[in-house]
Amino acid sequence: MKAVPELAFGELTDVIGFLMEIDKLKGVQRRTKVLGTQRQENTAEHSWHFAVAAMALAPYAGDDVDINRVIRMALVHDIVEIDAGDVLVYDLAGRHAVHALEEAAAERLFGLLPEPQRRQFHQLWREYEAAETADARFALLLDRLMPMLMNLHNFGQSWVENGIRLEQVLARNAFIGEVYPDLWEHLQGHLYQARENGWLK
Repeated sequence: MKAVPELAFGELTDVIGFLMEIDKLKGVQRRTKVLGTQRQENTAEHSWHFAVAAMALAPYAGDDVDINRVIRMALVHDIVEIDAGDVLVYDLAGRHAVHALEEAAAERLFGLLPEPQRRQFHQLWREYEAAETADARFALLLDRLMPMLMNLHNFGQSWVENGIRLEQVLARNAFIGEVYPDLWEHLQGHLYQARENGWLK
């Protein structure tokens, strides 16, 4: 493909360059398929779904959660997949191996922005990754929730295709019980039923 020449936009040039670079997120395929289709969801679509979930579930987030920060985390949390790719959440060895690639990707991609956005985007991504603040823990809950909901509404599609076991799903998502016990109680019931349905091993 022929390279498009870089366009000058004065003081906005770096920001425009960043926005054009993150368009590549639309080409990063995930394992979950869009409901009712045979098309894999891309990471940009997942990030949008996550952000809207934060808006919709805001009344249940708790007084210590700033939902606007959660929405911002949703929109930047997977930008690093442009360079590092998507790794299945249940592939613990793969998740560990990709960590350094994601750190380098964050440096490169957020480094395209001018200050102070460069620092703000990077710090927000790091906060999400650390999952220690109330905002980040609620964001992580939503990030894990959305693929589970997709599978529960899609006959366990990505679980079945990747041979995922109930024990893996329970172990990786047990923290939801600490953040939102009522939700976790409902989810566990549906997950056990998913195994009965043959969607989880």
